[in-house]
Amino acid sequence: MRSLFAQEKFFLIFLKIFFEMPVNRNALIRYKAIDACLRNRQRKWTLEKLIERVSEALYEYEGISKGISKRTIQADIQLMRSDKLGYNAPIIIVDKKYYCYEDPEYSITNIPLNEQDLGRMMEAVEMLKQFKGFSHFNILSDVVNKLDNHVYAATNNIEPVIDFEKNDQLRGLEHLDAIYNAILQKKMIELNYQSFKAREASVFVFHPWWLKEFKNRWFAIGTRDDNEQVLTLALDRMMQVTVSTKTSKQTSGIQIKDFYKDVVGVTVNPTARAANVKLFVSSMHAPYIETKPIHHSQEVIERVDRGIVIQLKVQLNFELEKEILGYGDGIRVIAPEALKRRIYGKLQNCVKDYEQHM
Repeated sequence: MRSLFAQEKFFLIFLKIFFEMPVNRNALIRYKAIDACLRNRQRKWTLEKLIERVSEALYEYEGISKGISKRTIQADIQLMRSDKLGYNAPIIIVDKKYYCYEDPEYSITNIPLNEQDLGRMMEAVEMLKQFKGFSHFNILSDVVNKLDNHVYAATNNIEPVIDFEKNDQLRGLEHLDAIYNAILQKKMIELNYQSFKAREASVFVFHPWWLKEFKNRWFAIGTRDDNEQVLTLALDRMMQVTVSTKTSKQTSGIQIKDFYKDVVGVTVNPTARAANVKLFVSSMHAPYIETKPIHHSQEVIERVDRGIVIQLKVQLNFELEKEILGYGDGIRVIAPEALKRRIYGKLQNCVKDYEQHM
């Protein structure tokens, strides 16, 4: 049997809850918290420390402030060790005091699916397919396709027939759940953050508003506690995320669809106006640009023998430049002049660099 990717595994948890499998939501939160502790070999985990961390997780995700009992955690550990849930977790006690996994690579999120899980997932996928076409279920279409692909491959012992885009080196996904819940609960977070340009990390309080994915990277959007400027922070640059109990400042009516309406990517200048960008696209690249527009405002304003001229209404940002440069000699900037000169300068530097190394 094959293990599922993180997104499918998360969805499996949803399915277990939805179909009333023998694990309830609070128990799953406890198992996940214990698993995260035992995988962290930088700390020594006594039973009291595990109780403390599980209690924090239950408060963070469910708002449950009542402490968890010693007996419950001991029962959870025994259940995780057993085959009842299919975990068979190699949990050992070191020096008669500290809990850890005997296998440092083990995690309950990496276990393969058993036949019963696969059968129920097949039923769930077939049921979810019935809702295709309803607008409220459009967001699930990619997940359903992935599940269908992996369940089929696992049950028939063959390679998957669909290869979805993924980034196995992607960092920061471990923070996604905490930030998502902080946004839902309107809580501030404390970040240890280091951008690519910074020499060292900085610690500050952040008020998260939204999460956004772009080209397989995740970003959190919001403001710092000491500044009103809207920031877009990459999750893969976050060293540590701690959810506060304090209420965060909200968006004052700003909507995410309006905030990103005039940009390619995630870099937004709140004070800049969108510019009319005209691009010449060669005949070789025109079909790709027309079937996968650079921006939703894109329109073809002229067709010529050697290609097409398109127009976008967007802010001039880093991602737009990268998109244009990515097509090499297939795209030429016509307007505005500032963008044309900037792309020209970058291409000149590129040519000089090649000439020095020919």
